[in-house]
This record gives sequence, C-alpha cells and structure tokens, in this order.
Amino acid sequence: MDRHLKFGIEEEYFITDLATRRMAENPPDVSIEACQGVLGDCFAHEMFKGQIEVASPIFTSVAQAAQYLFSARSRLRGTLERHGLGLLSAGSHPLSDWRLQHATDHPHFVQLFEDYQHVARRSVLSGLHVHVEVPGHVDRIQVMNEVLPWLPLLLALSTSSPFWDGADSGFMSYRQTACDEWPRMGIPEFFEDQSAYEAYVAMLIRTGTIKQAGDCWWGLRPAAKYPTLEMRMTDACPRLDDVLCIASLFRLLVAHAIDQPRPGLSYSQVSQWILKENRWRAKRSGIHAAFIVEGYDRPFSAAQWLFRAQQILGDTAQKMGVEDVFAQARRILRDGTSADRQRRVYARALRGGGDVDAALSQVVDQLLMETSQAPCISETALT
Repeated sequence: MDRHLKFGIEEEYFITDLATRRMAENPPDVSIEACQGVLGDCFAHEMFKGQIEVASPIFTSVAQAAQYLFSARSRLRGTLERHGLGLLSAGSHPLSDWRLQHATDHPHFVQLFEDYQHVARRSVLSGLHVHVEVPGHVDRIQVMNEVLPWLPLLLALSTSSPFWDGADSGFMSYRQTACDEWPRMGIPEFFEDQSAYEAYVAMLIRTGTIKQAGDCWWGLRPAAKYPTLEMRMTDACPRLDDVLCIASLFRLLVAHAIDQPRPGLSYSQVSQWILKENRWRAKRSGIHAAFIVEGYDRPFSAAQWLFRAQQILGDTAQKMGVEDVFAQARRILRDGTSADRQRRVYARALRGGGDVDAALSQVVDQLLMETSQAPCISETALT
C-alpha cells in the first residue's frame, strides 16, 4: 500500500463582476494575463473568457493540496480584485447568462463551439477534476470499474449548482444535467478491461467520431496525457475543505481498488444500471437522495452509504493515514453541501422581501466569501 499515492486537482472558477455580482462576460485581457502571471504553468484558460482554471502540481499528501490551492485562490482573488473582479467557485454561477458569454479565442475551444454549437454555448459550468495515479502494471479500466459505483456519493457531496439561468433549477447539480447534452459524458460505456476500452476509442477515431481519446469526457475516465484515473463528475466546490474531502475520498477509492487482487471483478451490467440511477438521484436531490446499493433491496441514505464506505475502505484509509476523511464527509452531510447553503440564503432573502435578482446576488456574495476561506480541515486528515 502506497500511502503517498500521487494525485492532482483541477479547479474551474467563474470571474465575477463585484459591482453587478454577475459573471464577467468579457473581462479585460490584462486581468487574465495578470492571473496567468501569478500562477504560471498551473494556469489554464477555459471555454469562456469569464472562466479560468487551476491545474495543480502533483501532490503526495492532502496537506500539500490544501496549502497550494489556498495560496492559488488567494493570489487569483487578490489579482482580480485590482480589476474590480472576484473569484467564485461553484458548479454554476447564479447570475450568469449563457447567451451573453464570450468564447475564448483558442483553436481548441473554437473547434468545440464549431462542433457542438448550442450545447457548447450553454456549457457555462465549472467542475472539480481529480487525477490519481495508477501504477503501470495495473489495468486502469479494471480499477475504474471498481471505483465507478461510488461516484454518485461523491457527486452528492459536491453539489453546488442549484441555480441556472437566473432561477432555481430544481436540481442540486444542474451542471450534471447540462452535461448530459454532450456526447460521451456522464457514465462510461461498459468495458471489461483496458483492451476493450482501447478498441472502443480506436473505432471512434477510425470512423471520424472523435479526434483523440481525450474527446471522451465521462465522469470517470483514464486520462489521455497522464497515467491516472481522472474524476470529472463532481461540481466545483466553494469551500476548500469540501474539495480536499472529496479528492481524498476519490484517492482512497483508487488506492483500495489498486490493492484488490482482481479490481472491478464484481462490476457488471447491473452495476452500471444502478450507477446510472444513482447518478440521477444525486444530481436531483444531492445528499438528500435515497440510493440503491447493489445486493440490498432497501434504499440507503447518504449517511448509510458513507458508513458502508467506511466499513469497506476503513483498513485502507488507516494504512494511508486518511481515516479522518469519513468524519469530514459526515460534516458535509451534517452542514449541507453548497447547493443546500445557496438555497437557504436564497429563501431567506426572498422571505426578507427581496426580488429574485437581489436574492441571487446574496447567493453570489456567499459563494465569493466561501471561495476565499482558508481550509479548516483537521491536521490529522492532512497527510
């Protein structure tokens, strides 16, 4: 068991006009250049000019991730504030209008907009992506199959996109609903192993369906550029504590899978059916959903499913020194996700007599504040 299993985190952020509280449609080039200057190689452009991304260096501990991401957020926030702009991390921006957003003038993004038209233009969304290394002698697809059934629990813990197009969407993760407009997103096809996956990708390239393996954007996939599994399903989280908890849980799941004699052996077509249903429940109701657990006829609450995870993963967590991750996840269940908090702020503002725009502005204020907070995750979890 490698307690220092390497991982990386990608966070996507919305640039926010501090005067209007709306997503910045076309921030000054100088502000983006300044952000790139403070982050260097870890800075990345996104599809829209009002979004930016941090692609972290490689970590071997959650402590490193906490330190780096808080520093990166702080540097970006300070840089943007000099231009009257703010940094906001969430799956969707409560006051964004996708019709008004300016596309980033980069060949890759230009091609995406050309190929996917309205689907691409509506994709004003931000995710939390986590990479975890898989040793070269281990079949990444079999590890993926071992991890896949747990993804809806991680999605539920991350939900932060209840508002879309200036209204409550009725979903805890509307981002995942919007993602379903794209091909090859959501749940991966059923593959038995790496060779089956490679045959699938080769067929798509041969028929002109995709240009490269990276055009498969599933919620969990073998990364094309790195020897990792990449989780893409989770929403961007304003609280850094939640980011660290979810990343640590995913890393733990991968480590546990790698440690199995035959990872993914129990993943079947039935498992995939259940996975698809649980993903729907997670994006609709978040941590309040009732989930299906294979082998049981009764539904599980998120708390019960997390307890089951602790039973299965506890020994691995102890060997890795991350056993506090379950307490951190229970904190999210107790306090609510970002989606829960956003809705509470929104409802309170409406009860106070504010109109919808004013209420959404208060939600934006909360998200800006939470994005700026230092992590308070316990020292024992930071290993």
